[in-house]
Amino acid sequence: MGTNIDISFSEPLWNPEKFPLILAGPCSAETEEQVLQTARQLAQIPEVKIFRAGLWKPRTRPGSFEGVGGKGLPWLQRVKAETGLKTAVEVAKPEHIEKALEFEIDVLWLGARTVVSPFVVQELAEALKGAPVTVMIKNPIIPDLKLWVGALERINAAGIKNLFAIHRGFHYFEKSPFRNAPMWEIPIELKRLAPQLPIIVDPSHICGRRDLLPEISQKAIDLEMDGLMLEVHSNPDEALTDASQQVSPPVLEELLSRLVLRHKTGNPDFENILETLRTEIDKLDGELLQILAKRMEIIDEIADYKRENNITILQMKRWAGILSDRLSIGTHLQLEETFLKKLLNLIHKESIRRQEKIINDKK
Repeated sequence: MGTNIDISFSEPLWNPEKFPLILAGPCSAETEEQVLQTARQLAQIPEVKIFRAGLWKPRTRPGSFEGVGGKGLPWLQRVKAETGLKTAVEVAKPEHIEKALEFEIDVLWLGARTVVSPFVVQELAEALKGAPVTVMIKNPIIPDLKLWVGALERINAAGIKNLFAIHRGFHYFEKSPFRNAPMWEIPIELKRLAPQLPIIVDPSHICGRRDLLPEISQKAIDLEMDGLMLEVHSNPDEALTDASQQVSPPVLEELLSRLVLRHKTGNPDFENILETLRTEIDKLDGELLQILAKRMEIIDEIADYKRENNITILQMKRWAGILSDRLSIGTHLQLEETFLKKLLNLIHKESIRRQEKIINDKK
């Protein structure tokens, strides 16, 4: 899958060589006093460049606090005038965009629920045509990279060149310590497909809990993501929305001070050693692929034999034995069990597919 994303920042928001881009502010703007108090404290943290606040809140059920709406835009205008911080809000309707631009909001972002619908994204793209604004696109709530890329392409096609992606995790049914599973492989693949596209990580929505924020924030930086969006409230315990994942400005300052920024490249000796190790990995990968191809050749022979003897493709007893045996061997070799299960299941799925094809093709 390729991409049709053309990025050319006319007004860069930050210097990526100095520190990741940091957006911070309350989940919801609740009162003018709360917004200004939080912003003034955040302005004292040099790493924070953009003040974010939700005005229109898409709630799962009616009756919950759904934000102050356009009433909060003058508050953000005042934040910008008093602190010098740029401002950011979520938009979900064309009229949100119109109002936000009227109050000179610097950054608009599309939320995870919005990105799920290409129809809605296209409407917003039409409303954004020609707008001198930066747009950030959160991943959809479901782990669908094509849907995420499609939203980015639609907004980009509307003439928005100042474009970011935001990784906020994915809805996940299995038990997890996180509110939304990180599934880092998806933003990593997006970075491969569109290397010029900055990706911001939203640890607040991934974690859903304050105590997990440092871990995910550091992970994002280690994976060379370009910044962090964190929910920060002057009094987080009293927040009207998502109180458990918000922190105070002093806690944010401490979190940022503890981030370890790693160099993307090292000195010549380091690079030589790294290149030697990478060459060894390339060699081993080649051997792995050859072994895997040989395994599939044998699977094809098994399929022929099953077809000739009218035997079912799936042999559950055999598969259970393979899984148990390979897990025992792999864990003894210090391989992680969850990784092994995913790998073995993937190989088994491909084996079944090949057998089905051979048997059906020769009927």
